Amino acid sequence: MGDGTIRHIGSSSDPPLLTSDDIPTLGVEEEFVLVDSHSRAAVNCAPVVIKGAQGVLGDQVGAEIFPTMVETRTHPVTTLDGLYKELYRLRAGVAAAAAEYGCRAVASGTLIIPSRGPTEVTDHARYLRMATEYGPLVSGDQGTGVCGCHIHVGVAGREQAVQLANHLRPWLPALQALAANSPFHAGRDSGYASWRTMRWAQWPGAGPAPLFPDATAYDTLVDSLVTSGMLVDRRMVYWYARPSEHCPTVEIRVADVNADVDTVILLAGLARALAAVLLADVRRGIPAPDVPDALLRAAHWRAARDGLTGRGVDPATGGHHPAAETVDRLLRRAAPALEAAGDLPLVRELWQRRRVLGGGADRQREAFRRRGDLRDVVDVLTVTADRS
Repeated sequence: MGDGTIRHIGSSSDPPLLTSDDIPTLGVEEEFVLVDSHSRAAVNCAPVVIKGAQGVLGDQVGAEIFPTMVETRTHPVTTLDGLYKELYRLRAGVAAAAAEYGCRAVASGTLIIPSRGPTEVTDHARYLRMATEYGPLVSGDQGTGVCGCHIHVGVAGREQAVQLANHLRPWLPALQALAANSPFHAGRDSGYASWRTMRWAQWPGAGPAPLFPDATAYDTLVDSLVTSGMLVDRRMVYWYARPSEHCPTVEIRVADVNADVDTVILLAGLARALAAVLLADVRRGIPAPDVPDALLRAAHWRAARDGLTGRGVDPATGGHHPAAETVDRLLRRAAPALEAAGDLPLVRELWQRRRVLGGGADRQREAFRRRGDLRDVVDVLTVTADRS
């Protein structure tokens, strides 16, 4: 548990000396919406697309709660080059299967052009139970679905996972701002850079994770939330960083899915390196910053509102500064691990490029301004096998 002292999240005393042995494994899950190739409206074709893609990708592609969505899961990798290869292979497999059935896979955090029929739920016992328990959160306009990019960082065990999640809390708004890629929702501009964040926050169990003294406290609380009926099962813990329930990782869940693979690599590279540095703090017994929940939520709201283009909030102090500076601080904090992994030049290059060109939300709005046609937005977000 934190010691009650509020620290500036950009500060770091005695940066850890890390080697390549200290760099965790890495994995990424991506969710995509399926749209009709002509109208660009969402279509319920996930069952046939998944079946087609599984011939190449096996269990690395699967269903989500709505049949307008598919999910891909990389194998664990040790290098960013390995992650590049996994992401391209998975995207190519999904894109080919979608094209065979007259649809496309699109990488946007929200549904840009809504489906023309009623909301359906994937025919799976767990998803049907969620629809029964949560009603309009599933069957209403929330039911159009949101698509995230979840980053898994390898850990030694559950106790380490809980402690790492504690230390990650103040840094996650920066990753969220960098990943913001959902300004449009159901045919209109929401005014937010990440409307997915706002829609997802309505689910029980979503939001910043509490601080936990140990894994036992984590498991006790989660068991109580399931027993209360607020969560249908432990997998419905949707906190922004959580121990995975099925593999020895911490899962970071703040990012919108992004069409630009370089952005995914940047996010994953920063997240893994930050985790390596913070794990060194965990091993040294340095307590996690005890950031007030209200300030942490304010930082996440600001990141969702502005993405990279506006102000950021330091969740430890409440101070305001340009949003890009939050990513600069994160990069400086993660630099020892980036250097140990050999990733520092690539991550710096990707960040400078993204800083100049803007984030995914900026790209979507630029595409819309050309003709005022949301189909143009969908087109720039379509997943392909192209590595350019």
